[in-house]
Amino acid sequence: MARRPGAPAAYGEEFTFVSPLVKYLLFFFNMLFWVISMVMVAVGVYARLMKHAEAALACLAVDPAILLIVVGVLMFLLTFCGCIGSLRENICLLQTFSLCLTIVFLLQLAAGILGFVFSDKARGKVSEIINNAIVHYRDDLDLQNLIDFGQKKFSCCGGNSYKDWSQNMYFNCSEDNPSRERCSVPYSCCLPTPNQAVINTMCGQGMQALDYLEASKVIYTNGCIDKLVNWIHSNLFLLGGVALGLAIPQLVGILLSQILVNQIKDQIKLQLYNQQHRADPWSRVGRIERPSRKILRPIRCPLSLVAAPSHDFLASLAPGRRTGSPEPPGPGPSGRPGH
Repeated sequence: MARRPGAPAAYGEEFTFVSPLVKYLLFFFNMLFWVISMVMVAVGVYARLMKHAEAALACLAVDPAILLIVVGVLMFLLTFCGCIGSLRENICLLQTFSLCLTIVFLLQLAAGILGFVFSDKARGKVSEIINNAIVHYRDDLDLQNLIDFGQKKFSCCGGNSYKDWSQNMYFNCSEDNPSRERCSVPYSCCLPTPNQAVINTMCGQGMQALDYLEASKVIYTNGCIDKLVNWIHSNLFLLGGVALGLAIPQLVGILLSQILVNQIKDQIKLQLYNQQHRADPWSRVGRIERPSRKILRPIRCPLSLVAAPSHDFLASLAPGRRTGSPEPPGPGPSGRPGH
């Protein structure tokens, strides 16, 4: 809250409680994530528009583009409050930013604790999401690429086993299924072939009709849920570092916003004090009390109340004008009038 140019500086008005370091550090901190949020929204909208409308509506719950747009919009609004609030020193926007960031941090913390405590229910929820993704495998290109990447990365196939792919209408093993991929699995379930120049997308043909031993010679037979759980247990330090990396920026944003809010409040109190001092300089704290000054004014009487002197009174004042009037005293021995 800087002083307006051209305005005279009052006592203490050249001093400010607002630290430029805290103010602009919070501003550039939010500006960085503001730009990232706009990029996320742009990528999500672009990916959404490139899809077919009927395919996009088939799997909204796990659509990566929708998830990217939602997270980007929330981050955009949150960082907007922090960016403008720090630049304009707006307490309302800064408190909104701090409150929302605190809620996000607490929700993430609660989700981590609940996922650890109720690990069985969390496993069931993950299994439900994966099975739903398998059902819509051919309906969404982004989802298809995500599943293929996960199966290659974790060397797995399906949710609990490779036979989970029978839930998909294209890979179903029913006799009335006219698809050429009937009773098959995606190519991402196949074991890698060394020195393979061209990917064989039909390597999983008819694998669901085979038993585990025969199918394991060509494809991964283990489910992705068990592989994911084992990967989490073996990479707890990595996940802890990622969680800490997400928590530190949030805690820094909360801390900087609260420091700036307190500084702005102190600056407002200082400005109110300066305004009061300009209005009444004697109201400053610590100064000697203002002495009371009483001005003596002459009493003015109306002329009608003053009696005019009589003629005899004026004549008696003149020496030698009346008989019996006392003579003025003669000079004394020292030449001064006698008494």
